Amino acid sequence: MVFLISKSKRKGKGYQFTGKVPILASLKDFPAFKPHILMIKYILRAICCTFFVVISHFSIAQTTFCNPMDIDYKYNFEQLNEKISYRSGADPVIINHKVSGKGSDYYMFVTIQGGYWHSKDMINWKYLTANRWPFEDMCAPAAVSVRDTLFLFQSTFESRPILYSVAPEKGIWEFYNRWTPRLPKDIGPWDPAIYHDPDTDRWFMYWGSSNVYPIFGAELDHSKKLAFKDQYKAMFWLNQYEHGWERFGPNHSDPFKPFTEGAWMTKHNGKYYLQYGAPGTEYNVYANGTYVGDEPLGPFTYAPYNPVSYKPGGFATGAGHGNTFQDNYGNYWNTGTSWIGYNWGMERRIVRYAAGFDKDGQMFANTRFGDFPHTMTTKKWEGKGDELFTGWMLLSYKKPVVASSVLDTMSAMKITDENPRTFWVAKQNKPGETLTIDLQKEQEIKAIQVNYSDYKSDIFDNKPESVYTQFKILTSNDGKKWDVVSDLTQEPKRDRPCAYIELAKPVKARYVRYEHIYVASPNLAISEFRIFGNGFGKAPQTPANFSAVRQKDARNADLKWEKVPGVIGYNVLWGIAPDKLYQTHQFWNDEPNVFELRALNVGVPYYFAIEAFNENGISAMSEVVGVK
Repeated sequence: MVFLISKSKRKGKGYQFTGKVPILASLKDFPAFKPHILMIKYILRAICCTFFVVISHFSIAQTTFCNPMDIDYKYNFEQLNEKISYRSGADPVIINHKVSGKGSDYYMFVTIQGGYWHSKDMINWKYLTANRWPFEDMCAPAAVSVRDTLFLFQSTFESRPILYSVAPEKGIWEFYNRWTPRLPKDIGPWDPAIYHDPDTDRWFMYWGSSNVYPIFGAELDHSKKLAFKDQYKAMFWLNQYEHGWERFGPNHSDPFKPFTEGAWMTKHNGKYYLQYGAPGTEYNVYANGTYVGDEPLGPFTYAPYNPVSYKPGGFATGAGHGNTFQDNYGNYWNTGTSWIGYNWGMERRIVRYAAGFDKDGQMFANTRFGDFPHTMTTKKWEGKGDELFTGWMLLSYKKPVVASSVLDTMSAMKITDENPRTFWVAKQNKPGETLTIDLQKEQEIKAIQVNYSDYKSDIFDNKPESVYTQFKILTSNDGKKWDVVSDLTQEPKRDRPCAYIELAKPVKARYVRYEHIYVASPNLAISEFRIFGNGFGKAPQTPANFSAVRQKDARNADLKWEKVPGVIGYNVLWGIAPDKLYQTHQFWNDEPNVFELRALNVGVPYYFAIEAFNENGISAMSEVVGVK
């Protein structure tokens, strides 16, 4: 910014104005104005310094992220006639799109969003709308990057076009294939995935979403605009009688026949990993599994270590129906769908986890502390990505809360129970409403996550000028003197239903306050106010007497351990070898210390261990227990 003042020459007792010059560069030219200009200079300097201090206090080049993803999830229109309004996002596909001479960017496509997201760093995502988009929107879309072109295709039971773009960052899409061939209505292609084999230049499609039909596959003919080249055929069916994790219901407890859906193909070291989601999106055990083959259409063999991505415990439960992709450093990631399900059964959020393949070709996704803050890598990581976990622990679990107001029985204590389906509601949605958490002792606070709920919302039109989120975060040591540590009014307006705030620097405080500014919904409803950082005490002891006993039904095992005083929770780690404990099931300390794990595969030996965690850190892992 350049401030100008008229320049003059002395003429008698007055001045003759001749032009304009920058004020701070022309002081010597008009000494008579010197006192006034110096005053202006000091005022401007003070304003600039104050502005810089304010901005630098709140702004940070964010380096961490936290599940569920902090994006502007769109309000769903599917229940418009029933007057049920809610934000949602599911069935994610993230594509690393490399363009010659322009580098690589990330594009994310999600069910019923009216558009898609673009990112250069996988932390900051910009929402885009397209010049061409289905009237009925995109459900579980397929996307693939081939050379300089990005292809996109919707779930359908009818004939629909394949779109392509050479400028997806501008929202410009054209028709690649105006009509795909019709398939029998009951089989799709619904939940499709398009795969291009870079080694053979062959194209394939996989699809399926059913508790009756299998995952299907077919080769596509590139010379005929990706029409089906040959007859489609079945790839595999679910088998809940031998694969415990494929059973339906909460913790695999429902005998109803499970669903398979969300196909995705990844090629690694010459092997084809055909992935799928099961057993149902509306349960905590929604997961991704894989079959492995030597050819893109099989035959495929069930991976005995399934599920690949599994997160049945914690705040963001469910990890199924996503995709696997590589970042710019060669690291693998696995995306998935986490369940909310309060306003509607399909109310969901997006999660992503470090993933990969070990030296034996075993595919895995790392969900340990999967909804705690993680560092976004800028290099190739080692092992299974444990180094991405920041070590920032959950400080807010079941801590006392005071609200400025409460509507009916919507208690403020529900914002610290780590349950996305319970929430606090203020009497009015107005600026100044507050939530104050007492951490009960001084802790070092490093990040905040605020998760909103759409209680009795009436929004169906995603207008950015009215649908946005603003609040302030304040901290205090005595509950009287408060410091603002984050202020979203200082940032561009956008909707943040799962707002994640990484503080510019750690803050030592006992009290943390949310001060409301704005949400578009008629009600101010918050499901979880999560505080992350570290305490100043000791990490907990390792739980004693941990045991795992396989039941007669080999799909199940009974787990048991001794509780450790003062801990927040436990992670049961398990897998098919002592050095392959890739699965994690998180439990809270106020839950029972016995659990029936119903996610095992028949005929596969397993190994288990446990660790405890509190606000200060994580215990050493217990000895590994093996069961046949």
